[in-house]
Amino acid sequence: MVTYQLKKSPGVPLYEALYRCLRGDILDGTLKPGQKLPSKRALAEHLEVSKITVETAYSQLLAEGYIRSQEKVGYFVESVERQTPAPVSPQPVPPEPKGDWLLDLTGSGTEHFPFTVWTRLQREVMLDYGEKLLLPLPNQGVGELRRAIARHLTDFRGMQVDPENILIGAGTDFLYNLLIQLLGRDRVYAVEEPGYSKIRKIYAAGGVRCISAPMDDQGVEPQALAGADVLHCSPSHHFPTGLVTPVNRRQALLAWAGEEKWIIEDDYDSEFRFDAHPMPAMQSLDRKGRVIYMNTFSKTLAPSIRISYMVLPPALMERFQRQLGFYSCTVASFEQYTLARFLDRGYFEKHINRMRKFYRSRRNALVSLLENCPFAERLTILEQDAGLHFLLKVDTPRSDREMRELLASAGIRVHTLSEYYHDSGEDRHCLVVNYSGIRIEAVTEALERLEEIM
Repeated sequence: MVTYQLKKSPGVPLYEALYRCLRGDILDGTLKPGQKLPSKRALAEHLEVSKITVETAYSQLLAEGYIRSQEKVGYFVESVERQTPAPVSPQPVPPEPKGDWLLDLTGSGTEHFPFTVWTRLQREVMLDYGEKLLLPLPNQGVGELRRAIARHLTDFRGMQVDPENILIGAGTDFLYNLLIQLLGRDRVYAVEEPGYSKIRKIYAAGGVRCISAPMDDQGVEPQALAGADVLHCSPSHHFPTGLVTPVNRRQALLAWAGEEKWIIEDDYDSEFRFDAHPMPAMQSLDRKGRVIYMNTFSKTLAPSIRISYMVLPPALMERFQRQLGFYSCTVASFEQYTLARFLDRGYFEKHINRMRKFYRSRRNALVSLLENCPFAERLTILEQDAGLHFLLKVDTPRSDREMRELLASAGIRVHTLSEYYHDSGEDRHCLVVNYSGIRIEAVTEALERLEEIM
């Protein structure tokens, strides 16, 4: 008679415990193929459990093919491949995460998130909507948020947008993949060179062909787009160069799109422009319905708030509903209703204005430290009036890789501009300084360390 010490465990019923014991004995050969198992009554009495416990365990083993039943005779062990324990080899110790940098110039900041306001709005939403929050959502997102976004785009980006053409998704990564399916994998996508490498990786993973779109001091060069069907660009604030595309170049790119091609306008990080009001979006110049506008709240609020959106031209939204309308909205209604109220009541505008002042002060403090450091004559600051980063040109004979290693030895994490070029490994002697998440007090110590090294 098989014997097991069955004990009740949280979340594991007795029948499950018995099933696991029997299955283990079958797999390791303790119970041989063809061996007859005790009757349900006999095993229940022996283990001091209920008959239904044994019956349920046998039923699960029977369903999975570990045993067979012979009417009026009993249960027998089936012949299954025995499992021998794999040899235990020592696991390599994972490297310690690089979380102890003195100065990290690559990350994003989350300072001054409006927790008090956000929490109050969440309570309001919970009380006002109650069980309605559990109902299915429109595939484009809740109407309240789409209308709030449309009003925001009109007030701050000069765009006239029908809320019915707004599509909300959990992060731009998800929206990029939707666009691949919507526009077609047979199209050629051009991405900015230099540019954010993740965009190219997402398109490549989606099975589409990517080519580079070279840039000059005004943005993407239209004459270099031969062979492309879709252009992904950031005309209001390019990363990493910080370039802003002037209106004549925007019009040239719209002329390139014509009647058959598409422009994906990625407006990421455009809210943080310090020396002027944000430029109107390229979408506001589009008269032929060829611009797809995209933006996210991940940069302006917090990276963990995965609420992004895109504005599709009307004909493209009709195609989406016809071909991909089966997709469900990927953002919880609770978060959408909260953000809608945050926008409608002016809290988002207040938050952006407050953060502009905060980041302007931080940028100015950082620039002042760089301009007055002992090796300031070897540094040139470029494009510092838009977004939360700037370029720092370094007069040095060292390669970009040597610069990164030198800085890392001083506890400074930073990317070089050459890392954002896909087709060229040429050294640029330029650092991409993202200051949104830094501590100014750490900059002084970092510069002191660099002075000693240099």
